[in-house]
Amino acid sequence: MSTELSPAEHWHKALGHLVEHLRMKTFPDVLVETLRQLANFDTFLVATYKRDFLPVVLYSSYQPGQDSAIRRYLEEVYLLDPLYNAIRKSVPSGLYRLRELAPDSFEETEYYQSCYAELKLDDEIIFLCRLDNDVVFTISLGRTSKLGTITRAEKLRLKEVFPVIQALCHQFWLSLSSEYVHSKEAKNTLEQALESFGSGVLTAREQEITGLILQGHSSKSVADILDISAGTVKVHRKNIYVKLNISAQSELFSQFLAHLGSLG
Repeated sequence: MSTELSPAEHWHKALGHLVEHLRMKTFPDVLVETLRQLANFDTFLVATYKRDFLPVVLYSSYQPGQDSAIRRYLEEVYLLDPLYNAIRKSVPSGLYRLRELAPDSFEETEYYQSCYAELKLDDEIIFLCRLDNDVVFTISLGRTSKLGTITRAEKLRLKEVFPVIQALCHQFWLSLSSEYVHSKEAKNTLEQALESFGSGVLTAREQEITGLILQGHSSKSVADILDISAGTVKVHRKNIYVKLNISAQSELFSQFLAHLGSLG
């Protein structure tokens, strides 16, 4: 008689193992392996965010000290990231594909080309769990071209277990948050970085539009957000380019990324 476990039995066994690690620093590691029972992924990043502090990495398939894209993300360019800005805008807890959080022209941005493209991800699915004291616990699961985009069945399985995963992450954080203190404040918020980027050159409205463009919003998207016409956005955009002495969107992103790197 076969003693092979069914998929459901494998899942419950893995879940029980995860519960056993709730009060241990190994919880993030076991959490990732538990989620492998439900979906395939090539990369992962477990991190927490809190207000104006730098993100704190709990566990990752990347090496922050060696991987330039991840290092740049953690130190500065996360300010332009769709996940970070979804958190800022109080997007509720849930399971999201990065594309569901990203602005309509995100993949055309210099940020995407210089950071995400380097990671060679075809898809990314994210557990966004809002905890206490403004802390947001995130689990980002990435898929390269080898695996392709996440399947409907995989996403459904992850969505079904989201409430359990969020509850466990919450209990883990209550027990061990002192091990991962958000102590390093960010040099700037996105608004502060934009203000210093366009200081004395751009108007307040132009700075606002610059921020939306940098995040990956098209002219139409900017117009919808600000409740102005697309034609007005194009006029502002032209003025921004003239004042910054640039001629292409890629130059705007390059200038701002260089500006982020220069902030002390």
